[in-house]
Amino acid sequence: MRECQRRGVKPDSELAPKNIQEALKIYFNIYDGKLSIIDSTARAELANNILLVATGEKSKPCYAIIDFGEGQTPKKMPDTFLSLNKNNKLKIQFVQGKFNMGGTGALQFCSIKHNLQLIISRRDPEIAKIETSIFDDTKDKWGFTIIRRIDPTGNMKSSSFKCLAPEGKILMFDAQSLPILPGEYPLPYGKDMTYGTFVKLYEYQLTGYKTNILFDLYNRLSLLLPSMALPVRMVERRKGYEAHSYEATMAGLSIRLEEDKKENLEPGFPSSSEMKVEGQEMKVLIYAFKMNKREKYAKKEGIIFVVNGQAHGFLSQAFFERKSVGMSYLSDSILVIVDCSKFERRIQEDLFMNSRDRLRKSPIRDEIENQLEDLIKNHDGLRALREHRRREEIANKLKDAKPLAEVLENIIKASPTLSRLFLMGERVPNPFNLISVGTAQEYKGKRFPTYFTLSQNYSINNPKNAPINRRFRVYFETDAENEYFNRDTEAGQFSIFIDNQIIKDYTLNLWNGRATLTVSLPENVKVGDVLKIITEITDNSRVQPFINELYVIVKPAEKTASGGMRKRIEPPGEEESKEERKMPSEISLPNIIELRKTDENWANHFKSDEDSLAVKETGEGGYDFYINMDNLYLQTEIKNNQKTDAKLLEARFNYGTVLLGISILNYYEKNEKDCSRRDNNESSIYDQIFTMSKALSPVLLPMISSLGELELD
Repeated sequence: MRECQRRGVKPDSELAPKNIQEALKIYFNIYDGKLSIIDSTARAELANNILLVATGEKSKPCYAIIDFGEGQTPKKMPDTFLSLNKNNKLKIQFVQGKFNMGGTGALQFCSIKHNLQLIISRRDPEIAKIETSIFDDTKDKWGFTIIRRIDPTGNMKSSSFKCLAPEGKILMFDAQSLPILPGEYPLPYGKDMTYGTFVKLYEYQLTGYKTNILFDLYNRLSLLLPSMALPVRMVERRKGYEAHSYEATMAGLSIRLEEDKKENLEPGFPSSSEMKVEGQEMKVLIYAFKMNKREKYAKKEGIIFVVNGQAHGFLSQAFFERKSVGMSYLSDSILVIVDCSKFERRIQEDLFMNSRDRLRKSPIRDEIENQLEDLIKNHDGLRALREHRRREEIANKLKDAKPLAEVLENIIKASPTLSRLFLMGERVPNPFNLISVGTAQEYKGKRFPTYFTLSQNYSINNPKNAPINRRFRVYFETDAENEYFNRDTEAGQFSIFIDNQIIKDYTLNLWNGRATLTVSLPENVKVGDVLKIITEITDNSRVQPFINELYVIVKPAEKTASGGMRKRIEPPGEEESKEERKMPSEISLPNIIELRKTDENWANHFKSDEDSLAVKETGEGGYDFYINMDNLYLQTEIKNNQKTDAKLLEARFNYGTVLLGISILNYYEKNEKDCSRRDNNESSIYDQIFTMSKALSPVLLPMISSLGELELD
């Protein structure tokens, strides 16, 4: 806003930038609106325009938000800082705020009783000089006010907020500068501010963020602003902290991930993808972290939806534990950023809440989730990593697990009730007999590919089969790097047309030289139609795009298996991924893996002695059950029960716990299509099994022993 008005351009005029990226390029020479293209020194210098300063006490911090922006005159303050629901930014296309509610939204958190907020502002002198057409006799003055909460009196039904303005006028004064910028640590003030805005939030109630501002709060704000438009300087000025630094530049999660990826990300990641749902274009970045590295960047968030660099909604990491995704072994290692900046405004309103913390229930949300499920489930890199992690977890336990499963199967078969509940003649994939059908190769992609071609030719005489009730999939071979479609500069562009019309629904994922394209058929097709499809891939290095042509024939609807789940049918004759593939045989029970504290993987599944059972989905329809054989209550029973052999007590605990887990899984699979697909997405069925088994572990063995000894009298 400051830079726009310094050039004499009205922010809501046709001459103003049309989006944030254009404004950053014009005013700050930041190509394509990506902070990653400028070095850390330049980002730090730019961050000095916006400060977040922590002062006061450790337990009752005050926060000052300081910016060297356009600033406001005392006369304008009632219509800007102190207004509600005025459309000050609604027609300005290159700013984030539009609801005019940011400042007031913070009021209720400013201290417990008085909710005090201080605002000081002065118009940028360069702007004031060129605003000759607007008469404002306060343009050179500082204006200030204090906002506080007033308790209800008389007939008032609720509290109100009032600002200090004697006789309805904003207080003002003359001064060339104010010494309100932070000094050297630990001085909260001392350096001069000549224009801009200073907002102080007193004793701000920010639960759980009492540490140095450069730690937890820095991480959280980076997550909420993954791709920031402009960096912010975060400053700690509360006494009592000992640190190497008391200031840091916050440039968003994307910058942190890019700078730290060698130490924290698995090789080849991030992986870039493109999606279109109902014509709305999305860029998708998939990050896969090394073991125990993700927690530095996110907590329970699994998928972040971003608009103009700011988080507008989340799906929790429980998303990856859905059976339709099958990545429970990687649920604490994946983070996905979905850029929705190109959505139409109406679609944004249908998808995102004003609170920016969750998604609305809507048809487009369902379709986006469906496509994300398919994208992640079939991602070659994630599948290979999942299998690698799983093998590391259970490699030394496989020989012991199969006999346990066989004993449990005999227990269930011996009980007519258990047989009816759990077996029902159904078979699930066996994770033991895995047959390799390919080997992984090291891949080094090129920044600008030299080829991008279909893996198989689909001519008009040999078209691709596409059932009318599901999406079809084709593969490309290329030498492009994994981030080709979603890197910060010189990214590749993809387009797809069916019979010369742009496709509204597709997903394109690139991984290690193979691009997987999944396409939804147009709504108006009928069985027997032959469709001509053309794809175009281009980038800044190319004069002519890579053009691929293929034909698709619409086939009758594909039959579904019981429960409404479609059987997966691989396209006949198509080349499989170069990554290692697994073809499972079958078994009817989960994999049972006993863990003790001496096992190096115990801490990957259990947090305390009271934990009992951890369940992981194998990704191929089966389950791994991890049993804590050092459970506190099991060990207490062994110690106190001298009459019963310890091995028998362990067996009772083992099989009783497994039956409990199977029962819960069985219930949810019969009563919910996907038990982890909940509105709040905070926990999956596996989290609930973990909690329930922990709660029941104190009574499990006494219950088995005591009830077995009951007699009729």
